[in-house]
Formats: sequence, structure tokens, C-alpha cells
Amino acid sequence: MAAGVKTVRGAAPNRTLWKTIKGYKALYLLMVPGLLYFILFRYVPMFGLVIAFKDYDIFKGIWESEWVGLQNFRDLIDSPDFWNVMKNTLVISFVKILIGFPIPILLAILLNEIRHVRFKKVIQTCIYLPHFLSWVVISGIMLNLFSPVFGLAGTFFRTFGLEPVNIMAQKGTIFWVVIFSDIWKEAGWSTIVFLAALTQVDMNLYEAAKMDGANKIQQMIHITIPAISSIIIVMLILRIGKIMNAGFEQILVLQNPVTRESIDIFDTYVYREGLQMGSYSFAATVDTFKSVIALILVTSANKISKLFGEEGLV
Repeated sequence: MAAGVKTVRGAAPNRTLWKTIKGYKALYLLMVPGLLYFILFRYVPMFGLVIAFKDYDIFKGIWESEWVGLQNFRDLIDSPDFWNVMKNTLVISFVKILIGFPIPILLAILLNEIRHVRFKKVIQTCIYLPHFLSWVVISGIMLNLFSPVFGLAGTFFRTFGLEPVNIMAQKGTIFWVVIFSDIWKEAGWSTIVFLAALTQVDMNLYEAAKMDGANKIQQMIHITIPAISSIIIVMLILRIGKIMNAGFEQILVLQNPVTRESIDIFDTYVYREGLQMGSYSFAATVDTFKSVIALILVTSANKISKLFGEEGLV
């Protein structure tokens, strides 16, 4: 029997690719839908980015449109709104990471400490639920909270004899509405990943720490966080790769003509100037610019994580 097993193992490296696929055909079939998705909706559309280097005419088509080289990128950088949009995109994304990224980690650690299973499930459901709400619904919730006429904020101001302030129409306050509404919506969903990572932590480490007199805070600092540090780094790198995507749907439904200048980002700028005005080359130019910046950021973050001894993405 041992000899038979040895023969099979020795023959495995000599299998042809087709035999390997045939031997694991069920697994390869499961992989097909995912591959088709990425090929059809991620890779094939990349050929359309060529219009970023052309003066695209919808009637002439992609290949017949005039080639303009880098002129569209020069026009983008020279546009009067470019630097304001760039600043808003980076600031909103960085603040979302600075405030919003640690919150799911903290929530996961707190949930992991709850021992009452039913209560834990109720809390999990409550913090996950906002993720499934559309930004249109959340915009309505924000309006009901902060409206100076019928919102809770207006009632609060009037209760203390103050003049109600329209928080949704103030350049200084709408920024924080954007930040905290995003955290409220997505923090619970991101918690799932860290909760899954916490299930892999060896409980014997906690028992040993308790015997050494470590309290909960010390256990969290010296055991929990180091044990999931690799997952934290990977999630942070992925989040950095999305810095140029500051939340199109969110900004679109929350902004108005008064606050547009303070929260206008690349995606809403493209939607307004590129798609609504029919400048498809401009829209493709901005998207290409964002993709290049995102690639640089992800690569840099990955290299930095390796310098600190973490595995990173690859």
C-alpha cells in the first residue's frame, strides 16, 4: 500500500496540465464565474482607456477619433477645479482612514469579549445593518437629523434658545457629516474581517497572560493586536489603494451648490464635467490618473509594510 502511494506521488509532478485540470475539474468550474467577471468587467474595459489619449467622438468611434497624446492630462491639470478636487479627495480619504480605520478593530475586540451569545448577535446585527442601506436612505436620515426646521439638531438648538444652524448647508460642517456618516455605515461591516482574524488567536496566550497578572488592556496591547497585525496591515494597504475613491454616491447625495466646493471629489467632478457634459475623453483621463496614483500608493504601502517585517500583499 505504501509503495502504491509512493508511485502516485512520484507520478503527480509528471501530469500534464490537462490531466491536472481534469482531476480537479469541480474546483476549476467553481473558479470560472469569478474569472469571467474579472475578464469581462475589469480587463476588457481597460481597452477603452485609450480614449484618454484621444479627442473621442462618439460618432467616429474609439479607433477613428483623433489622437491627442497627453493633451487631455494637461487640460485636466490646468483646469480651475483640479487642485481643489485633488485636495478634497485626499483630505476626505485620509481623514476617513485616520478616524474610521481603527474603529472596526476596536469594535471587533469589544465584540470578541462578549460572552453572552444572543446579546453578541444582536449587537453584531445592529452595527452591520447600516451597510445594507443605500446612500439615498442615509442622506434622508442625515437630513432628518440635521435639518434646522424639522430635524433633531433644529429641535436641540431651539430647546436651548439658540438660532438653528443648517449643518447640511455649511461648508465647515458638511465635511464632518461626510466623515461620520461613512464611518457609521461601513464600520460594522469591516468588523467582520477582524472578528474572523480574532478567532484564530490562541486562547492559551490569554490564560498565560492572566496568570502573569495582565489586565484586559494589557492583553489587548500585547496579545490581541500583535496576533492580528498582519490582517490589519493588509486591510490598511487595500484601504490606501482606494484613497482616490472618496465615495461617489455619498458625496453626490450629500452635496449641494453651497457645499460643493468643500466636498467636491474626482468622481463627482467627472460625473458633472465629463459625463453630463458628454466629454468622455475627460472622464477616461481622470479615471486613468486616479488608477496610476492608486497603483503608486498601494505599491509604496506594500513596500513600507515589508520594511517593518510584515508580509504585505505579495
